Amino acid sequence: MANGTADVRKLFIFTTTQNYFGLMSEFWDQPLLCNCLEINNFLDDGNQMLLRVQRSDAGISFSNTIEFGDTKDKVLVFFKLRPEVITDENLHDNILVSSMLESPISSLYQAVRQVFAPMLLKDQEWSRNFDPKLQNLLSELEAGLGIVLRRSDTNLTKLKFKEDDTRGILTPSDEFQFWIEQAHRGNKQISKERANYFKELFETIAREFYNLDSLSLLEVVDLVETTQDVVDDVWRQTEHDHYPESRMLHLLDIIGGSFGRFVQKKLGTLNLWEDPYYLVKESLKAGISICEQWVIVCNHLTGQVWQRYVPHPWKNEKYFPETLDKLGKRLEEVLAVRTIHEKLLYFLPASEEKIICLTRVFEPFTGLNPVQYNPYTEPLWKAAVSQYEKIIAPAEQKIAGKLKSYISEIQDSPQQLLQAFLKYKELVKRPTISKELILERETLLARLVDSIKDFRSDFETRCRGIPGDASGPLSGKNLSEVVNNIVWVRQLELKVDDTIKIAEALLSDLSGFRCFHRNAEDLLDQLKLYEQEQFDDWSRDIQSGLSDSRSGLCIEASSRIMELDSNDGSLKVHYSDRLVILLREVRQLSALGFVIPAKIQQVANIAQKFCKQAIILKQVAHFYNSIDLQMIQSQRPMMLQSALAFEQIIKNSKTGSGGKSQITWDNPKELEGYIQKLQNAAERLATENRKLRKWHTTFCEKVVVLMNIDLLRQQQRWKDGLQELRTGLATVEAQCPLAWQSKWEGPEDPLQYLRGLVARALAIQNWVDKAEKQALLSETLDLSELFHPDTFLNALRQETARAVGRSVDSLKFVASWKGRLPEAKLQIKISGLLLEGCSFDGNQLSENQLDSPSVSSVLPCFMGWIPQDACGPYSPDECISLPVYTSAERDRVVTNIDVPCGGNQHQWIQCGAALFLKTQ
Repeated sequence: MANGTADVRKLFIFTTTQNYFGLMSEFWDQPLLCNCLEINNFLDDGNQMLLRVQRSDAGISFSNTIEFGDTKDKVLVFFKLRPEVITDENLHDNILVSSMLESPISSLYQAVRQVFAPMLLKDQEWSRNFDPKLQNLLSELEAGLGIVLRRSDTNLTKLKFKEDDTRGILTPSDEFQFWIEQAHRGNKQISKERANYFKELFETIAREFYNLDSLSLLEVVDLVETTQDVVDDVWRQTEHDHYPESRMLHLLDIIGGSFGRFVQKKLGTLNLWEDPYYLVKESLKAGISICEQWVIVCNHLTGQVWQRYVPHPWKNEKYFPETLDKLGKRLEEVLAVRTIHEKLLYFLPASEEKIICLTRVFEPFTGLNPVQYNPYTEPLWKAAVSQYEKIIAPAEQKIAGKLKSYISEIQDSPQQLLQAFLKYKELVKRPTISKELILERETLLARLVDSIKDFRSDFETRCRGIPGDASGPLSGKNLSEVVNNIVWVRQLELKVDDTIKIAEALLSDLSGFRCFHRNAEDLLDQLKLYEQEQFDDWSRDIQSGLSDSRSGLCIEASSRIMELDSNDGSLKVHYSDRLVILLREVRQLSALGFVIPAKIQQVANIAQKFCKQAIILKQVAHFYNSIDLQMIQSQRPMMLQSALAFEQIIKNSKTGSGGKSQITWDNPKELEGYIQKLQNAAERLATENRKLRKWHTTFCEKVVVLMNIDLLRQQQRWKDGLQELRTGLATVEAQCPLAWQSKWEGPEDPLQYLRGLVARALAIQNWVDKAEKQALLSETLDLSELFHPDTFLNALRQETARAVGRSVDSLKFVASWKGRLPEAKLQIKISGLLLEGCSFDGNQLSENQLDSPSVSSVLPCFMGWIPQDACGPYSPDECISLPVYTSAERDRVVTNIDVPCGGNQHQWIQCGAALFLKTQ
């Protein structure tokens, strides 16, 4: 060692420099360095506060200042806390050492972020004594440095935006924050819109990544899938300039890094060797799933989907997150060790040997954290696993025999045999146990050979059939034939692939394995060929249909959107259901990894562009075509004006200043306005229909209530109910046609109707009083006083039948103006009849004179029921049977009676002769 390095101070500087820059030789042996003026000034001059060490191609250089361009190479800086001469005593108390990488901004940002901000803001002791204003300033400094770093190219001379530069993006949250900042601070409006678009896409996962440590392992398993969808949407977007490939590569890498660190942190809270097996198993499986799924996502997107995506193809090699993949494999090894241990415990007897095994088995892993994977820990891990295997070797020897006995009992059942091997897969993989189970593994191989034969037979039987048929592929829901067939064959591929994986894991050393593997791979190739043929056939059919205007696959942007069918008057939208199916097929086939031909993709893009409007128009068309079925028939005239207005909008689908041109798909503004008009008109019609249906139901309910009211005892309730009904009718009276109003029984004047109602009610009470006194049939009765006179006459018929001991069918109804009816056991005297169309003097009918009233009263008569074979008061030849109506409207018949007419019955029929009850 040179004399200069006998100085402890210089030795400290030289040693630190050598270690930092990785210098292999003792460079301080050089005399120039030992007597370096800059080093001496820093050590011996109290006013010299700084020593800069820099390595370049020319070697190591020292300086007492930091130059503007020093950040091109790595820089090491020694600086003093106090302006003092450095001595052996204050060497370690007065010198601070700092390195500088990339740029002073980056170095300061990382120092604040990683060291000073956590200590001063989060540590309870320091934050308690730290001025809150200074805490805010420190937080703002960290945020501001981050913004500058994310927006700069880390070249001190150029603090400008450079999108390909990702050195300031260390976590997914940095990337999300970058686009938030760009959306607010972009130089151009189009750049702001693009940044805002990416920001909104990333918002789906931004919160989860920001709070990643607070999530559970299972929640992050779901986050992997969501993240795949988000980055795929970001890459595939075509509304703005493409997302840079180098930036996406970096994003995939830092997302994988975040997932890996998360898994390590979560699993680091467990004692993987001593905690309950079920807890360790579930946690490790979730961690393995996170690692495996992200590796699969990167491989799938960058190796298949994006490479085939024509608008923005992935140009580099597929990205493979190697570190995350190896972490996943390490976790699999840890799970295998714990699983083997649990299986051993299951088979070992509860003896001293078992206790020894429990205490010694994990000793090789003492002091080793298995989730901390890196190239430096790998040799230590392998050595620990080797020691572990030596410890469990004796136990494996004993377990092999037990496992052999267990499997031999179930080997006749293929399903149970396979389940047993899968259950104890980790044990069967062990060389000792594998050798012992050679015959059982041969049996399993024979079963797997049979499975491959069954898969082949099932495929060959179904592959040409129709989905859902007994001889066709199994069918799924909402899948077209091509997608269904591909999904079905993919499921077969998975079964074959699983069979191959089982054989590779447990049976690869057997003599029949190669033949089995060859047959299985042949079948797998056959399935993949069928899958590709299905897609190719579909592509040809679709491309052929694109040239056929009748296929429903052609949509012209300049074509009319809808029109009324001239044959059946139905409204048809010029956007076929086949187009909707095509969109679903393109989306599903793309998700299955197929590259859609450009011509089909172009049609799908056009169809997708108008899909939203087409769906709305189809809903409107369905409403128009089915509204008549939703209307109550009697209410259709009430909705005529609204229906005509709706139809007028459909017929007049014109745009332009003079309304001369038709609205087409390629006029988005006019189309949106037209759709809005259609929706408004349809909503008005639907609302009106709902309102009228509601009133119809309400009226029915109110009438039912009125019918159950006792008019004599509940007159006020009747009046209130009638008023409610009248108010409701007034609401729709303007729309209500007279024909519909006439359906309501009774006069249009409610007061007149109420008078008649009350009169009938009082009269019925009088009838009841007479009946109780046995005097009803001896009085002259007025049938108009009854609500249902026909019911009264039928009751008289029944009483007569009982009195004479005959059936009601053997009686006939007669009337007499000559006097009482001798043949009638029971009879009544009726008054209040009116005659229209002629006159009657009690003896026979006669024609009206010029001065005769159109309606005349009829003299009281006797009525009753007599036997069919009895002679009535008048000869049939001299009588005419006239109907008796409840009112002059002749809308309801009470009965028919024979009236003497003196012959010539046709004369009285022609003059419209009829009887009716007087109005109350």
